[in-house]
Amino acid sequence: MSIMERFDCHYCKDSLLGKKYIMKEDTQYCTKCYENLFANCCEGCSLAIGCDCKDMSYKDRHWHEKCFECAKCSRSLVEKAFAAKDDLLLCTECYANDYSSKCTSCKKTVMPGARKMEYKGNSWHETCFLCHRCQQPIGTKSFIPKDNGYFCVPCFEKQFAYQCCACKKAITTGGVTYQDKPWHRECFLCISCKKQLPGQRFTSRENYPYCLECFSNLYAKKCVGCTKPITSLAGAKYISFEERQWHSECFSCVQCSVSLVGRGFLTQRDNILCTDCGREK
Repeated sequence: MSIMERFDCHYCKDSLLGKKYIMKEDTQYCTKCYENLFANCCEGCSLAIGCDCKDMSYKDRHWHEKCFECAKCSRSLVEKAFAAKDDLLLCTECYANDYSSKCTSCKKTVMPGARKMEYKGNSWHETCFLCHRCQQPIGTKSFIPKDNGYFCVPCFEKQFAYQCCACKKAITTGGVTYQDKPWHRECFLCISCKKQLPGQRFTSRENYPYCLECFSNLYAKKCVGCTKPITSLAGAKYISFEERQWHSECFSCVQCSVSLVGRGFLTQRDNILCTDCGREK
């Protein structure tokens, strides 16, 4: 004669033979013990969510299916979109009416989850944020505010932007003005070496801009002493004598190298000498 093996609740030890039970981590429990030990407490009614009820959960919070409802209008949220505000669950309509922003253009509510545009505290439906000129939705493209309107970049360039006199393209940011003409900063170049001129000293000849170095090399007189250009643009002082020029620091006796600035001197063919060296000759 065989003895029947016992099959009891792990917690209360009551027999589970012929009864409903629940397994948890390979251990069996009667429904009463399972609910007492493991069931979640409903946020709505504060009662345990029993084994025969559907457990609705959101961020570690739980509700009976019948208790899972909008905190304001009490409509069921089961299988519906909802939003959370200050620990309260709200249907999208109640949330939109109380908390969602209004579209600056059409004045209607921007519903939760809807695509929208925001700029300086204002909100728009994506389809309401239009270019002031072409009336096409700007969407995620770049735009430029002007007065009380917003413009897509192509429309702004056509209506407002200056055109660079070098490349003929619109100047949308920055730029420089020279001789009453607009230039992109990157287009305002030395006519000779093509170095960018914004932020540094430059000069012009026949209305063409030159950096100081190119202007000096091309047009400035050369120092007899060092053969380098002499230009007053860089603040250089120079000495002129018989159609020849010297930097002040280069105007010296060809023999003893003493400076002749402010002193008498003698000439010997193309050379200049201090009076002492000149007498020796």
